[in-house]
Amino acid sequence: MPEARETRTAPLGLRILPSVKKALEQAAAEDARTMAAYVEKLLTEHLKAKGYLK
Repeated sequence: MPEARETRTAPLGLRILPSVKKALEQAAAEDARTMAAYVEKLLTEHLKAKGYLK
């Protein structure tokens, strides 16, 4: 049976350095994603690599 899809309902706020935000904006744009989607992609990849996510 396929896994149920999750809905994005868990907000996360954080403060970062302006230089990091600028670099994030550029990286997200080059990947044709919003900053939030890009951060989620990076976190998901990292957590999977570390064994925290399937």
